[in-house]
Amino acid sequence: MPSPEPRSGTARLAAIDGLRLLAAVMVAAYHFLGTPTPHFWGRTELRDLTPFLHEISRYGWLGVEFFFAISGFVICMSCWGRTPAQFAVSRVARLFPAYWCAVLLVVALVLVARLGHWSAATRVDPRTVLGNLTMAPGPLGLEPVDGVAWTLWVEARFYLLTAVLLVFGLSYRRVVTFCGAWLLAGVIALELHSPLLDEFVLPRYAGLFVAGIVLYLMHRFGQSLLLWLLLGFAWSYELTVLELRVADHSAVPPGEVPPSWSVSAAVLTACLGLLALAGTEGPLARLRRRWLVTAGGLTYPFYLVHQSIGIPLAKGLIQAVPGLGPLPSMTVSVVLVLGLSLLIHTTVEHRLGNLLRQRLTLDMRARDPVAKPTPARTR
Repeated sequence: MPSPEPRSGTARLAAIDGLRLLAAVMVAAYHFLGTPTPHFWGRTELRDLTPFLHEISRYGWLGVEFFFAISGFVICMSCWGRTPAQFAVSRVARLFPAYWCAVLLVVALVLVARLGHWSAATRVDPRTVLGNLTMAPGPLGLEPVDGVAWTLWVEARFYLLTAVLLVFGLSYRRVVTFCGAWLLAGVIALELHSPLLDEFVLPRYAGLFVAGIVLYLMHRFGQSLLLWLLLGFAWSYELTVLELRVADHSAVPPGEVPPSWSVSAAVLTACLGLLALAGTEGPLARLRRRWLVTAGGLTYPFYLVHQSIGIPLAKGLIQAVPGLGPLPSMTVSVVLVLGLSLLIHTTVEHRLGNLLRQRLTLDMRARDPVAKPTPARTR
């Protein structure tokens, strides 16, 4: 059976940018309003201060899962037709400048706190800082300076799998085979309980990445029974292993009910449904709002700084202005963090990111002048 032909002339999917921001807002809501940590904002518990928002926000950690599904879609779209080296350059230039900036900003914040004799839980000794700049503090045995760094390490291993696939060249058949093999490997990894296999296969998140990839194949080649079956398997797989992630968030204070798997499954299913509406022929795919593109640009820096800078800033406001209260302090903090995210996006990401991309590309061409991009193969 021949592989389907790709569609041509697809415009930028602005709705995908909007969904990225939605995922970041979910994670931020969890850190600000849904955290189960007792007395996180002082004497008043969040469930007493704002019970409705707290009940909703305590499922905001599913924004991470949403991010991984979106990443499967976006990375498959962006790497089609590229060589492994081009893909590596694009990822390094895209991720590291803003990440380095966020780490250094957190270090500066901790040093200022020390000078002011304020409490700072983050360690910033030279070894910890240097290890965090690699974006892999956990595997190096270090505490993350930026609390969301663990998700970037998961993304990095997904990029490694993608780069391996790029070595053979992307095609419809190869990507479909890759998705099926990845889900099978995830099942085997769960059965064997092998830490080594877990590091490469990512069994907790394989279904999310595969779902995003399959939705991109639908976007590029059109829908088919095979793709819908593969998407169904990815969805079933992910909702099954979701119990492991729910268990990670089940440590709650006395008197509070642990998160429900049923609610978590419903939220995650809704997120995948939104991605399907935005990435295939759904109504969200036709959105062409420029502000959504801008929102997508702010997502990564906001994700990086909202927890490690935004929460200490909000707590500092509560201490400095006792009458302000937790909710107004959070609001001011989020507004300031959004401004900081815009600054990082327009300066660090645009300028340093573009410079890094240009220099790395020139270095590759200078050392391999005959190398040319491999054309995309669809059969």
